Amino acid sequence: MYLGTQVAARDDDDYRIFAQLGVKHINADPPGKPSSWTLSDLERHRDKVESFGLILDMIQLPLPSQPIEKASYPDILLAGPERDRQIDAVCKLIENVAAAGIPSVKYNLNLIGIPRTPDEPGRGGSLNASFRWDKTDQQAEPGLAGVLSEDENWERIDYFLERVVPVAASNRVRLACHPHDPYTPPGYRGVTRVLGTVEGLKKFVLMRENPYHGLNFCQGSIGEMLENPGKEIDDVIRWFGQRGKIFNVHFRNIRGGKLSFMETFPEEGDMDMVRSARIYKEVGFKYMLMPDHVPTVSGKDPTATAFAFCYGYIAALLQVLDSE
Repeated sequence: MYLGTQVAARDDDDYRIFAQLGVKHINADPPGKPSSWTLSDLERHRDKVESFGLILDMIQLPLPSQPIEKASYPDILLAGPERDRQIDAVCKLIENVAAAGIPSVKYNLNLIGIPRTPDEPGRGGSLNASFRWDKTDQQAEPGLAGVLSEDENWERIDYFLERVVPVAASNRVRLACHPHDPYTPPGYRGVTRVLGTVEGLKKFVLMRENPYHGLNFCQGSIGEMLENPGKEIDDVIRWFGQRGKIFNVHFRNIRGGKLSFMETFPEEGDMDMVRSARIYKEVGFKYMLMPDHVPTVSGKDPTATAFAFCYGYIAALLQVLDSE
């Protein structure tokens, strides 16, 4: 496994900084709307990334973590009249990704986005993203998806996987799906987030089972599903890792657990990230280990500062593991 990032480069200097910090492998998207990307766009983008001495490991399919109201291809999850055309467009993009020599894609199957409550103070006065169920509007109205049963949600996911997984497999492109973040009780905003529990994720990776069908394993999001993340996360990593279902790791920590948590820097949360890294090594994980969300710190470039700290933490951790 190796250090990676999914932070969008704001300009060429950011690519140079990735190289200077030793972040050689990246998830980075071409400019423009994902629904408009052509093979030529992907090839130009790959060439640009490689011109900085970097490797383009992954891009994002046009299935984002945002609410379905902002999705490029909403009918895939809404079962709308354009569903088959939109799935065909995803399949064509996967074929183009393979032709451009990009080995993996990440995606979300998200209807209500990433619910959070107001940020809370963290170490040294940082501001940390949080979720407290008792502070949410638990009776919030459904969005564009309306009221959707758990069974119907699974049926729509299966409809997508049935058509997309064979295309990814035949083109040898890994499909890395992000869990629902965070777990919310069934029926919240009209939907049950079926990828918001460990059992749901297990069911998901066994549907249309294929070596190219797996997870963008967000350790933070999975910790948010658990009553006691510090004790439970080891077995979860082993279950998915031993089955070869982890294609990318969002190396994120939290303080708290199911329905009540605050995001933290990697070394200050409730999960022992050193132990987690050893388990990723134990199960043979061989792709990117990357920061995900970071606390907001002070200064002129707070996001870059926080990510630079996380890159250094992961790089040092990987160096220790390599020496063991």
